Amino acid sequence: MVEAVIALSDRQSASVAPMGIDIENTTSKSYDEAALVSVATYSVAAMGVHPESELSITIVDEAEMTDLHIQWMDLPGPTDVLSFPMDEIKPNSAADGPGVIGDIVLCPDFAARQAVNHSLQEELELLTVHGVLHLLGYDHADPSEEKEMFGLQDQLLAEWRGSKK
Repeated sequence: MVEAVIALSDRQSASVAPMGIDIENTTSKSYDEAALVSVATYSVAAMGVHPESELSITIVDEAEMTDLHIQWMDLPGPTDVLSFPMDEIKPNSAADGPGVIGDIVLCPDFAARQAVNHSLQEELELLTVHGVLHLLGYDHADPSEEKEMFGLQDQLLAEWRGSKK
């Protein structure tokens, strides 16, 4: 599905898209929420999703992520990101009109342990793109899916970071 990525220069800039992205930080710490909204907006637009589609991002602590991980995945302990798709929006579906893409839940305390060669903020940006791709139907359950999804994730993140210069 890598061909789903469309250069933003071919259409309206993601930074001015009227996409509805809500973000809520339920922790006591501050993060660059504007950057998370920006990378999500860019990724959704680059994947060809209708610009008026909706998405939410919630930042939670480890206790809340542990509860969600057990409740929805039946797996113990916290994780870095969970994605909850809603309307089963797929890449290149803009012509189908807007919809509710879903919810991304980020756990910075867990993500901090993975941010070895980069900042926590950069890890949260990566996890936001990862969450968007899960919402659009990508997975990494087997090696070929992982190669495709992680390649696309790296591409979107690099393009977004390059567009900020």
